[in-house]
Amino acid sequence: MTKRLYVDVHILQTVPPANLNRDDNGNPKEAYFGGKRRSRVSSQAWKRATRMHFAERCGPQDLATRTKRIAGQLAKRLQERTGIAAQDAERIAGAVLKPMGITAGKKAGDTAYLLFFGRRQLESIVGLVADDATDLSALEDKALEEAVAGLPVREQLQNGHPADVALFGRMVADIPGLNVDAATQVAHAISTHATELEFDYYTAVDDENTADETGAGMIGTIGFNSATLYRYATVGVHQLQENLGEDKAAIEAIDLFVDSFSRSMPTGYANSFAHRTRPSLVAVVVRTDQPVNLVSAYERPVPNGDGVVSASARRLADEYRTATRQWGDAPLLTAVCHTLGDDDADGTELAEAFGTNKTFPQLLDALKAALGAELDAR
Repeated sequence: MTKRLYVDVHILQTVPPANLNRDDNGNPKEAYFGGKRRSRVSSQAWKRATRMHFAERCGPQDLATRTKRIAGQLAKRLQERTGIAAQDAERIAGAVLKPMGITAGKKAGDTAYLLFFGRRQLESIVGLVADDATDLSALEDKALEEAVAGLPVREQLQNGHPADVALFGRMVADIPGLNVDAATQVAHAISTHATELEFDYYTAVDDENTADETGAGMIGTIGFNSATLYRYATVGVHQLQENLGEDKAAIEAIDLFVDSFSRSMPTGYANSFAHRTRPSLVAVVVRTDQPVNLVSAYERPVPNGDGVVSASARRLADEYRTATRQWGDAPLLTAVCHTLGDDDADGTELAEAFGTNKTFPQLLDALKAALGAELDAR
């Protein structure tokens, strides 16, 4: 059995007035924690933001897409590669996918649910029929289905996973063989302090109003709040190795994830609030026992006042020191990058807990080196 190995990522990030992730009423999502209302950003929102950031580090062909339109995507690629008519490409794509038993959606050509698959995996499926596409397009529907029935289509989706499928997994309820266990768990981000929902009342003026016309052309409200968020995610390196099949690919995927998880931001109402910030603190911990979310540092909310992020950082450092001491933890690596003062009380407490302050590139390099050394030793 592969030994367990986890990379925990702890982030503190201050966000100005914003509506990063709205609820069914259009207001920022919230949660009660420690008996107080907190700002919340769902794990799904930040996972998508992270995946979208992947595109800045990887080419499109090295990533995955989540869509109901796998048949349409397959037909489009088949037509581009072979030059056959669009209608013929659609017939072949439908016949190729039919033996898999994917439940059809209400709209023609759609599946009943979103499928998460790699673009290279789709190209591999195209490769199974591309050379024979002209001959296949001449067959009647029944003969076409018989001709492609034995092709290893499912195997193309079971192997060669891109980093984002390997990290976030894939669930296909009616085809368990296509499931991929996620190597990554992402917590809902919550504010380290109590928050209150506020509303921005806005008006828009009609530019074509004449001098004697008054009043607004549009009136509305947007809910918002501002917060210092605690964000947490963990990557099971052993599961990632299984999903990707090699140590080097797993290390590169973790580097990609930590970089993108740290730099990404959900885009809800971005044009209205310009809320994009960078974290004040990123800490990584490599463990061999189990993931440890340090949100208990904020069960008692940080008082709203001067220096919320500084107080939050000290709380995090104290919680980490206490947890490692009381539970006898011995992490393989602890590293931190922060923008708080190195020489004041904040910097001293953070250094005692997480080590010397590093630049973010140095943190990523230290993480890769520690993982490489540990995997080489196994």
